[in-house]
Amino acid sequence: MLYPIGIQNFESIRQGGYVYVDKTHLIHQLATTGKYYFLSRPRRFGKSLLVSTMEDYFQGKKELFKGLAIEKLEKDWTEYPVLHLDLSGKTYNKAEDLDMILDMHLCQWEKTIGMQARYSEPDLRFQSIIDTAYELTGKWVVILIDEYDKPLLDSAGNESLREAFRSRLQGFYSVMKSQDGKLRFGFLTGVTKLGKLSIFSGLNNVEDISLSRTYADLCGISEADLHHYFTQSVQELAQANELTQEECFAQLKDYYDGYHFAPDTPDIYNPFSLFRCLKSREFGDYWYETGTPTFVIKALQRGQYDLADLSLTPVPASCLNGVNADDSDPVPVLYQSGYLTIKAYDKQTKEYTLGYPNQEVERGFMQGLANIFVPSARYNSPFAVRKFAEDFKKGDTESLMKRFEAFFADADYEIVGDAELYFQNTMYVMCKLMGQYTQVERHTSNGRMDIVVQTDKYIYILELKMDASADEALQQIEDKGYAKPFAADPRKLFKIGIGFASQTRRIEEWKMA
Repeated sequence: MLYPIGIQNFESIRQGGYVYVDKTHLIHQLATTGKYYFLSRPRRFGKSLLVSTMEDYFQGKKELFKGLAIEKLEKDWTEYPVLHLDLSGKTYNKAEDLDMILDMHLCQWEKTIGMQARYSEPDLRFQSIIDTAYELTGKWVVILIDEYDKPLLDSAGNESLREAFRSRLQGFYSVMKSQDGKLRFGFLTGVTKLGKLSIFSGLNNVEDISLSRTYADLCGISEADLHHYFTQSVQELAQANELTQEECFAQLKDYYDGYHFAPDTPDIYNPFSLFRCLKSREFGDYWYETGTPTFVIKALQRGQYDLADLSLTPVPASCLNGVNADDSDPVPVLYQSGYLTIKAYDKQTKEYTLGYPNQEVERGFMQGLANIFVPSARYNSPFAVRKFAEDFKKGDTESLMKRFEAFFADADYEIVGDAELYFQNTMYVMCKLMGQYTQVERHTSNGRMDIVVQTDKYIYILELKMDASADEALQQIEDKGYAKPFAADPRKLFKIGIGFASQTRRIEEWKMA
């Protein structure tokens, strides 16, 4: 089987004999029930392929859709003039970068139509192209815009540049509203819907289908898709990894499934990771290999946010629908970029509970957090997470605590702000990373933290207190009865009290009982 990894052109996939998971019935439904749409999905989820498929459909290329659902649904196959703007594939570091990309597309459209540019401003040229295409063909125009928000995401943290991009794009996209009578269909994709940036203020008739149950699997691969198209591939993967087919399906689900883009909808697999796995016949962290987007890193560095709350605190729908430029809350960015997904929905409060979709994403996200919060914990450093885990496994509390003391003393404090939050987040990341090697639980309450680490021979209860003594931390363990669940456990139990100073951001003292 040929897997379309990195191929975003529908015609290339169909003519090249690559597997194509048929979503064309949903495209037909969009085209016949509405006019303007916006869809937000994480990167590597097939947005560009979706737009390419729409382009060929509206250009009337019936032969490419032979055997697909839309072949029986569409009767007319009308050929419309299509203007396809793709803002991906370019890093926008200066204002001229956007002008260059817009000019490139405008020149291409003008050449296709056979017209000369009449204006210098991009929005006026865009309007003129629509007018001319409509007049020459007698057909309404279709506008497809892929990754509309790329310049805005690239300019995160540079407010003057972002404002320049926002102003330019708002004027450009607003042309669609003024030309409504000459347009057949409009579709925009992106990672985010940026609320306060007002990109959509001039285009307020766009239907956002990002949280629509009907279109939840418009991009991505459902469980039903996996069994329908890839059963043989899964069997080959199972054989290569000495698994039963049932075990292989379960492992694929743990690794790559778990996305939900609306409440009470089936799980969705990340197509990029799934295809990479099936082709290589190896389970790996493929999505994270493509890199964490810069705007995600900036949101985490900018925000004063307890990382443990990412998957604990319910959020309103407005949090998922938009990202605000001046907001330090990273949750909307993490949801829309695919690091978090919908896990539950409370119909009474209309709030969503979020969580990591699968193992691949959680591991990759923790590694990204490690680069921010614990950069000194590199694999070959004295503070490598595996070395902490080895100390736990050996029962070497002296080495363990000396390593923790040195670790905080060596911190470079790139993450500024509240010292307590810095400490909480650092320990959260460390515990998550150590969870790859041993069983770790972490609990917080009112600025205090207890960590329970279990190995095959030892149990550790670590109580960490901010601006308090090690004795107070040990007393907390006793007062709260943290050791009671392990009273009958034959493993050796260590109770360690740790005092952390907010002023120095270091461990001041520790004691063991």
